[in-house]
Amino acid sequence: MTSCYHRLTAGQTLPDIPVQPPKIKPTASNIPLIPPRPCINQRPVRIVLRLRKCWRVEAVGPVGRSEGGDGAKKAGPGAGPGPAPCSYSVGNQRVGDRTVETGRRERKRAVEVVVAAGVTVVLGVGNRVLYKLALVPLKHYPFFLAQLATFGYVLVYFSILHLRYHAGIVTDEMLSMPKAPFLAVGLLEALAAATGMAAGAILSGASIPILSQTFLVWQILLSIIFLGRRYRINQLVGCFLVAVGVIITVASGSGTGFSLKEAGIFWSLLMIVSFLLQAADTVLKEVIFLNAAQRLKCGSVDLFVVNSYGSAFQALFICLLLPFLSKLWGIPFCQLPNYLKDGAACFLNISGTISSGCDGAPLLPLLFVIVNMGFNVSLLHLLKISSAVVSSLASTFSVPISVYVFTLPLPYLGVASSLPTGFVAGAIILVLGLLVYAWSPSGSTSALA
Repeated sequence: MTSCYHRLTAGQTLPDIPVQPPKIKPTASNIPLIPPRPCINQRPVRIVLRLRKCWRVEAVGPVGRSEGGDGAKKAGPGAGPGPAPCSYSVGNQRVGDRTVETGRRERKRAVEVVVAAGVTVVLGVGNRVLYKLALVPLKHYPFFLAQLATFGYVLVYFSILHLRYHAGIVTDEMLSMPKAPFLAVGLLEALAAATGMAAGAILSGASIPILSQTFLVWQILLSIIFLGRRYRINQLVGCFLVAVGVIITVASGSGTGFSLKEAGIFWSLLMIVSFLLQAADTVLKEVIFLNAAQRLKCGSVDLFVVNSYGSAFQALFICLLLPFLSKLWGIPFCQLPNYLKDGAACFLNISGTISSGCDGAPLLPLLFVIVNMGFNVSLLHLLKISSAVVSSLASTFSVPISVYVFTLPLPYLGVASSLPTGFVAGAIILVLGLLVYAWSPSGSTSALA
């Protein structure tokens, strides 16, 4: 008897339809029925045969499909072994491995943020102290020191950018980023410098650190508006305690309230606007990093791309504002070339060109420029790996440490200053605020929405 072999695919995607061969009257003796082989974890398939000839029918699972309920798999000759009962354990193990790896990356990132914040605090203290020391030889030329830093950064940053480009760290894709955000960064920094100089010429030295605490408030508000960030209650309370601690540390016993009242509300508001512009600058840089992480194939943009173009546009706007800025410093614009010439001679400490009093130059001004540059880079790096608010907290933490350093016998400064009466209490509140900000309640996720 001639026999044939047919394989019918059975599964959830095939209906139970009987096979209808040609209508030939069958007999009971010539209908051998071979039941289909059972498939594990699949429903049996009912097949009715009405044929004289021998049919061998096998129920085979849906090959190459992943449909079906739990345990759906391939069956039949040549099919690989289906998922074993422990397959779910393997899956859970893989999920657990991914969870462990994610936790390891989070811990590594947290350590990186803490180290970067510590470096930023140290450089912030050095920046404040060395600025005071740099003004000892250049006490008559502070405007020259400001312009030396501004235009010197452009030269140094682009030199470093050139080296990193040839080393392959900076790519053409990074350099081809739109320049409009960098233009806005330069404009904000130039306007912040102009308004800050104008208000700082009127306000007392003790009132400026108090007004500078509005910088943190502006950063929180702008990050909520433009970044969609949401902060936990403990983070907001921590920022508030940090600001209060700085105010108590710096302003205790200095008669700051009287000096603010004497200066007038206009100059205080102008200084607050200056800190608003600085906060907008930092949040805009954070937006640049976030957009670059989404759009660039390399996943991020190099720090010196942002620093170089931002400093270049800042120098451009400073040049446009030079008549206004020189007037703020009490220098007629027509006398500005001679002023810069004398400032350069004092910076180089050239004997015989100007009167004495430039002792410490050019070492102290150069140290300030170098440390200030490192502080700006570390601050931007911290902003890149964390947020603008974290970088602001690190910078703020350097204020009371600087106040304490000035009580030490430093060269060129003469008699050391005394600690404010509320220094210890303010420092305790400031540290408490940082701990409250960093505290993460159990079960909480992130500050981001």
